[in-house]
Amino acid sequence: MKAIYLTKDPDFRAQVADIDDSQLPAGNVTLRVEYSTINYKDGLAITNKSPVVRTWPMVAGIDGAGVVEASDYAAWLSRRTG
Repeated sequence: MKAIYLTKDPDFRAQVADIDDSQLPAGNVTLRVEYSTINYKDGLAITNKSPVVRTWPMVAGIDGAGVVEASDYAAWLSRRTG
């Protein structure tokens, strides 16, 4: 997938990059994103002017809408089937 990828090793860098699933943090939901925006905190993170990034590297653009492809979260699964 393409993502806004922020790194700091040791210098800060923000780039649009191809990201493999193995580069993402552990999580329990896979979302096929259809729309995404940059929110205020992502904007701050991209400029590196404010200390909002707590873990490096970071994929910015967390506001997204789409279809849940898979989830390990039991409450989500019960909503889909119940």
